[in-house]
Amino acid sequence: MLTLKSMLSAGAFGLLALGGTLHTDAARAAGDAKVGARVYAENCAECHSTKEGKNKKGPSLFQGFGRKAGAVGDFAYSDALKASGKSWTEAELDAYLTLPKKAIPGGKMKFDGLPEAKDRADVIAYLATLK
Repeated sequence: MLTLKSMLSAGAFGLLALGGTLHTDAARAAGDAKVGARVYAENCAECHSTKEGKNKKGPSLFQGFGRKAGAVGDFAYSDALKASGKSWTEAELDAYLTLPKKAIPGGKMKFDGLPEAKDRADVIAYLATLK
């Protein structure tokens, strides 16, 4: 039989779990584009340009925020990315930047991911400015 103490403990655990989810969403919403530009320069710029029409090893990320994955016409994407049906929303970018190979198995991006939620939030905020 459930006691009041066990029900309160379960409720507190549930609130902690919910709080963790809210914190992750808040971290993304609170991204700093200026810091994101630095994180981008350190982790992404070798392979991705932010200039319109300038691809490198990876496609240009100019106006990439909100764009359908695999939509830069003159870039040779993997079949997996083209077939993903994804659009680069905040949530999709966060998942992809966490572990690209898990988010799109069979993709050809060689990057292992950004493990820190704050770094991802900052990069996402920066990408949103590339208009």
